[in-house]
Amino acid sequence: MRIKKNRQGEAMLPDMPGVLKVNPCFHRKDWAAIFGRDCPIHLEIGMGKGDFILAMAAKERRVDFVGMERSLTVMHIAAKKMQKKHLPNLRLLPADADMLDQYFPPGRVERIYLNFSDPWPKRRHASRRLTTGDKLKVYRRVLAPGGQIHLKTDQEPFFDFSLGELIREGWSVGKVTRDLHRSGIEGNVFTEYERRFASSGLAIYRLEAYK
Repeated sequence: MRIKKNRQGEAMLPDMPGVLKVNPCFHRKDWAAIFGRDCPIHLEIGMGKGDFILAMAAKERRVDFVGMERSLTVMHIAAKKMQKKHLPNLRLLPADADMLDQYFPPGRVERIYLNFSDPWPKRRHASRRLTTGDKLKVYRRVLAPGGQIHLKTDQEPFFDFSLGELIREGWSVGKVTRDLHRSGIEGNVFTEYERRFASSGLAIYRLEAYK
């Protein structure tokens, strides 16, 4: 369901704790300076309302997390949730995935999460999917050696497309399941969409890809 635009909330974002300011003349960030330490960075692209990345940041305190989201209204919802928690290892980045190279130097990210990304089901929109070959090349640049992509979706055509693109681009793929919640894979952290889908009995598709 589309969320009604919240102009007042969007205007508040730059002053909210943990939300990074976007500079149109941007240069790659010194992430160690931002977090006050030099730790592995895990990045969620399209974090939505933030349930997943807030839970991950609370669970893994020795990892620094960045939640990337282009919808400012949606990010404001996540930022309000973040204010209620003490998560010094989490920052929110209001930006589009196409700008990834501008924010992260080569090899800086250890893991990328793609959770329930927009599947753009129409063929004419295929180039907008977050798992096209061109975007996978960008992920390869910002990921460290041995870096990973973790993908979850409820859309089987998008899953099959993503799996095919990863294989064509030379990624190693593992932990592939077409029914995550019955797979026995441990440590899964739910997103807000995933809870809804699971309660409806829908299958969740998941894979991990390795640089």
